[in-house]
Amino acid sequence: MTKITFIGAGSWGFTRRLARDILTFPLLQDATLTLMDIDAERLDFAYRAVQRIIELGNYPAKLEATMDRVEALKGADVVLVTILVGGVDVWRHDIEIPAQYGVDINIGDTRGPAGIFRALRTIPVMLDIARDMERYCPDAYMLNYTNPMAMLCRALQWETSIRLTGLCHSVQGTAMMLARWIGAPYEEITYTCAGINHMSWFLKYEWNGKDAYPLIRKAITENPEIYNEEIVRNEMFLHLDYYVTESSGHNSEYNWWFRKRPDLIEKYCTHGTGWNPGEHAYILKRYLERETTWREEARQWLASDQPISLERGHEYAAYIINALKGGEPFQFNGNVPNTGLITNLPENACVEVPVWASRKGFEPVHVGALPPQCAALTSLNAQIEEMAVEAALTGNPRLVFQAIAYDPLTAAVLSLAEIKEMVNEMFQQNRDYLPQFKHFNI
Repeated sequence: MTKITFIGAGSWGFTRRLARDILTFPLLQDATLTLMDIDAERLDFAYRAVQRIIELGNYPAKLEATMDRVEALKGADVVLVTILVGGVDVWRHDIEIPAQYGVDINIGDTRGPAGIFRALRTIPVMLDIARDMERYCPDAYMLNYTNPMAMLCRALQWETSIRLTGLCHSVQGTAMMLARWIGAPYEEITYTCAGINHMSWFLKYEWNGKDAYPLIRKAITENPEIYNEEIVRNEMFLHLDYYVTESSGHNSEYNWWFRKRPDLIEKYCTHGTGWNPGEHAYILKRYLERETTWREEARQWLASDQPISLERGHEYAAYIINALKGGEPFQFNGNVPNTGLITNLPENACVEVPVWASRKGFEPVHVGALPPQCAALTSLNAQIEEMAVEAALTGNPRLVFQAIAYDPLTAAVLSLAEIKEMVNEMFQQNRDYLPQFKHFNI
């Protein structure tokens, strides 16, 4: 039997969806699903939800729940990671301190000052998980869903021997959105997408083998509803000629163009940013709202006698696990080391490229060079991530400051002296969560 371990299984919606999808594959229906979390209440809800799915599907799967990570990892074939280090009382300062200096952050989980400090807190925990895998399930694959994706995967690729990739919904989510905009059935769309996580570019986007970019440009320029659905990303496409992944709320943080002045935030970031409004600190509001509703939603779902669909969804991890265990090979966009895959991004940086999963493991696809106008922004962010990961692994606070000093949004708003002052304040707020740093003097 295949043993699939969920680390951070208390993610109520994700664990439930992924367990459902896994069990739809005949090869995996007798799997052992081991749920692990440090929050007993969340773990209990997740266990009861997955147990209900197993019973409704009459699957021969075995279900376990534990708060002991070592027990969860022993003998695992695949390890899925969805963790958050520190609650809202910790990471809210990643957004609130930069705001005091005029750096207006919307999401803050991927890059920039907020993403870097989240990485600094999370990398030690991820390394502990990976080192436990080296001891207790050295042949297992890690599928990571935790942000900041690129920096976490890069740290593990740098420091450990485990086999891993990082998974994100932004590539397929964007591909589906573009198909909807041009009225194309998604199954008739093919594409090549590459870059870094949350900043991958559709180098090709074709409908029945024909370039669909002219149709996308026509839809954006002629349909105000489509333009307003993703203002930031549509502006980037209209000026840079390639469409970028992830939402406008996220992308508004990753460059110089949209969040450096209040008038630009009002024009580009407030009204049409996809699933996450571009208003300041949106993620804090969303998280706090979620904290007040998820328990009741879970209780209602568990108590309902309404039929539950057991149809397979679109979580990549389920298809990947099936392929690794000998099922149909599956191509996805994964986060892997840049071993010459994208020739104008830094060597060994964590890049997001097409990857084949099969019984042989992971086989990334060589892409070549990004268009120069895409590579300029992407390479800068990749180099910043390289600095931040090195800083996290070596405990070098000055390198943290230097990484944040090159962040496009931060640099568009602040001087070097102001950035140094801001980073010092962020270090003081986070000092209890950064065991790898012996001092915090920049």
